[in-house]
Amino acid sequence: MSTMTTFHLVMPADMNPDGALFGGNMLKWVDETAWMAASQDYPGARFVTIGMDRVAFKRQVPCGIILRFDVTRRHEGHTSVAYDVMVTNASDPADPAPLFETEITFVRVSAAGTKLSLHA
Repeated sequence: MSTMTTFHLVMPADMNPDGALFGGNMLKWVDETAWMAASQDYPGARFVTIGMDRVAFKRQVPCGIILRFDVTRRHEGHTSVAYDVMVTNASDPADPAPLFETEITFVRVSAAGTKLSLHA
């Protein structure tokens, strides 16, 4: 697979008291979306998140917009895989500037939590 696009509607419950998206909600959605991409790329594998690099909130995210998550496999190691994630405003296709960007890395683990080869 190596690339995946998903969407998410920003709801009032996702906002902070100042009317902007809670950053933690964005991080959760990015983690979920990238995990889905990894699960599609490696069917049956169990993954845990080991890190997010270059976490960059570019602009404020208002309530009511549809977010577009573009996930692209960046690097494959022996036990880990990294994805680039870019989030844009799908409600305004004329505005392609990113709202958020990061690189997220997962490691494949057994049920006991020990590292496994991606291709075991």
